[in-house]
Amino acid sequence: MHPADRLILSPRDVDLTRSPLRPSLTAPTYVLGAFNPGLTRLANSNLLMMVRVAEALREPITGDWIHAIRWTPAGYVLDAYPLEGVNTKDPRKFMVTPHYSKVMGLTSLSWLLPVELSPDGEAIVAMHYDKAIAPQASYQMYGVEDARISRIGGLYYMTTCSVSPERHSTTLYISQNGLDWRLQGIVLDHQNKDMVLFEGMVGGKFMALTRPLGDLYFAYPPDSAFLPGPAIQFAQSPDALHWKPLDAPGIRPRKGTATTMRIGGGTPPIRTEKGWLIFYHGVEVQGVVGIYRTFWALLDADDPAHVLALHDDEAILEANPALTAPLADLMYLTDVVFTTGIAAHEDSFILASGEADLACRITVLPLSLFG
Repeated sequence: MHPADRLILSPRDVDLTRSPLRPSLTAPTYVLGAFNPGLTRLANSNLLMMVRVAEALREPITGDWIHAIRWTPAGYVLDAYPLEGVNTKDPRKFMVTPHYSKVMGLTSLSWLLPVELSPDGEAIVAMHYDKAIAPQASYQMYGVEDARISRIGGLYYMTTCSVSPERHSTTLYISQNGLDWRLQGIVLDHQNKDMVLFEGMVGGKFMALTRPLGDLYFAYPPDSAFLPGPAIQFAQSPDALHWKPLDAPGIRPRKGTATTMRIGGGTPPIRTEKGWLIFYHGVEVQGVVGIYRTFWALLDADDPAHVLALHDDEAILEANPALTAPLADLMYLTDVVFTTGIAAHEDSFILASGEADLACRITVLPLSLFG
């Protein structure tokens, strides 16, 4: 194992006495996962991970009721739902029935913890609990998830998924230093968990990968190479706030590959001599969740919707059981690696990933792999 292919942060490293939920939530909680970190480089050359901390109720079920954590302007509260008819097999959630639509409740609430690393990503320098990102609006009442950070024109842009019964939306934060963030509000109003901004402008406009979701997809012709389902799309914006999807289709699941269930954006696309390099996740059908792997592609520098090279036949990263073996007592998923951040370092790329929805993984890959 490469010395930098390691778990850099696990649930055991998070101090919940410093959680933003603690001032108002008295119910016992634990860290279900500390994972899916956004990654960027600070002005002092250190790396910064923005880690998703899923803080879960230690005992969500009491008697005949199951509980969810909810943010309110006055603090965090617990809501109780009848246990009868609720599916509780997944420790992360429960399904509320009966209802005409699919309705889910969460037994955890996610917030973002800034974790500063050494320039090479091999050591934790500081954990900035005082800079944590927590819900602050009704459209975030069930949490803030899965940060992606892009540095564009001297500013840091961070997209997140905000969760509430109002909507499952993409929200944008902006920072001048990578540590102090200002919420700009909702930028995508539909369910979209993987909006990732390019690290640079294209034709004078902001560009982004998106991944809209739905519960209905139309069939491709039988002889098509593609499969219906969640796919990477492209959008552009004059100001990073107002987005227009591109008309051309994006990167789609293909028959005969390990991405047949769904694909979605991972790292911010970064410009190389040969075009925009992106790392994305592809999911193979297996069990309830599927097998998550990381793949890569190269996009045209001037027309990113034109895919120059698509490497969906062999994963660049897969889940590594050896990494999570010391955390066996905490695991609830397997076969999941979810890459969410990238930074250049000397002759390598540093990738930050969520491993098994549990911990943060740092992997170093030589630039020569993508030449």
